[in-house]
Order: sequence, then C-alpha cells, then structure tokens
Amino acid sequence: MRAQVKSESSPETPAETPRVGRWYPAPLIQATAALHVGGAVALAFSGTDWRWVAGALVANHGAILAATLAPRSRLLGPNVVRLPEACAARREVALTFDDGPDPEVTPRVLDMLDRHGAVGNFFCIGERAAAHPGVLREIVTRGHAAESHSFRHAIGFAAWGPGGLRRDVEAAQRAIADASGVAPRFFRAPYGPRSPMLDLVLARAGLTYVSWRRRGYDGVDRDPERVLRRLTGSLEAGDVLLLHDGTSAPRRRFEPTVLRVLPRLLRHFDEHGLRPVTLRAAFGVASAA
Repeated sequence: MRAQVKSESSPETPAETPRVGRWYPAPLIQATAALHVGGAVALAFSGTDWRWVAGALVANHGAILAATLAPRSRLLGPNVVRLPEACAARREVALTFDDGPDPEVTPRVLDMLDRHGAVGNFFCIGERAAAHPGVLREIVTRGHAAESHSFRHAIGFAAWGPGGLRRDVEAAQRAIADASGVAPRFFRAPYGPRSPMLDLVLARAGLTYVSWRRRGYDGVDRDPERVLRRLTGSLEAGDVLLLHDGTSAPRRRFEPTVLRVLPRLLRHFDEHGLRPVTLRAAFGVASAA
C-alpha cells in the first residue's frame, strides 16, 4: 500500500534568530507552569471545584501534545523554518538532508552538489557518524555543514525525560564533532515530534532547533515526480527544504529517491536563480571545534 502524504505549504514565516546558551521558557511552557501553580493554589485555598481545575489541566496537556506533534510549531521554543529576509533577498535557500551519513548514498549526494556548486546541511545521526567518520570528514571538507539529528534516532525520542534527552543530544555532539572535527550548531528531532523539555537541553548544548518549510517525503515515496512537486510547488527564496541521504529503516532494494530527485531539484534552483547556503552562513553562526 502506497503511503499517503500531502504537500506542505505555510504562510510567510519570519526567520528565527538562533540563541546559544541561555534558555527562556516558551510562552506555552510558562502558561503551563502558571496553570499548575494556580490550580494548586485554587484547590488549597479557594475551595474551587476540582473538576474545573482538572478540565483546565487536561486542555493544557492537550495543547502541549498538539505542539509536540507539530514539527514546525514555535509553541515549545525557537524553531528555524525559514532563512533571514536578507537571505531571501539574495535568492538563497537551505537544502537539508536527514538520517545519514550513508557510505553509499551520501558520497553520491555530495558529488551531485559539487557539480552544481551547491552546499548542503547534513543532519547526521550520531551512531552513524561514529560508524562512518570518513564520510563526515568528506562532508565538512567539501564545504558542507554536519549538524545533529540525535544520537540513536529513537522513535520514542519525544517522550523521553530531560535526562534521556540530554544524554542523547550530548552523545550526538561528541560523535559528530569527533568524526568531522566540527561540533554541530543546529538540531532536528528524529521523526518530527518535539519534546516540551527539549528546548532547555538544546540551549545548554549550544544548539538551535530547525524544522523545514518544504518536505519532499522522499523517505516514503518512490515517485520522484511527486517528491519534486512537493519541494518546488510555491517554492520561495528563503525556504528550508528537507530530503534524506540515509534511512532509519533497513536498506531497500530500490535506489533511494533522493538520488533521482536531487539533480532535477538543483537544475530547478539554477533555472530560477536560487542558491543553496548553509544554515551557519545564513545566520552568521561560527563553527565550533
């Protein structure tokens, strides 16, 4: 049965400004804390019917769950979905690749990018970076960026507590920095869902959260025509695009869709005067050794 996916688009979204080290609770997190404290005070001192408090808490937790399942939401913290307006004015876009490095696919992706003078942002899984350090070094040596996509790419990542999130994020930082010589500065959560507790962990690790504005679904759709339409339909300068140079599932027998889509996508960029850039260059973020 063929996976059913839909094209993504969104209204114009201003670019997020990366922040490092300092953590400021997102409005939804602040509201949650206030609601819990207010509910406890109301039950203890004002004789409020507990059902009203319980109903408010259930509604609040429902809002948190909805934000967790919305990868491009900013309700749980900063989230890069577009490049700064100065980049859009220069006709720049960010091309990102998840789930690598793959010793067979990633080098072919790098060759395709080189042929067009394009650069990419590779959101790497820490375990795979440790297993294929030569591919990570090749990514950086060729002028691309190696960023973090967690250490294990666990399906339950968004449900972990702060300790589990911190250990995984820090392990990914070490693995990718050891393999490439450069520590990641941007992070994308595995599978999309985002834990309400992740923002504090990322701030302390010096990482900025990134999602996307255009997703091709190349990991589940073998039809390059559909994948290309999702990426280029209403494509605008400043957009962040998502593809995959690896897979979280066992290797399939067919050629990865990205290898059939990427050459055509890069030609589309050339024909429309769009230039891929790294997120580090777009936001003026210096590399950390």
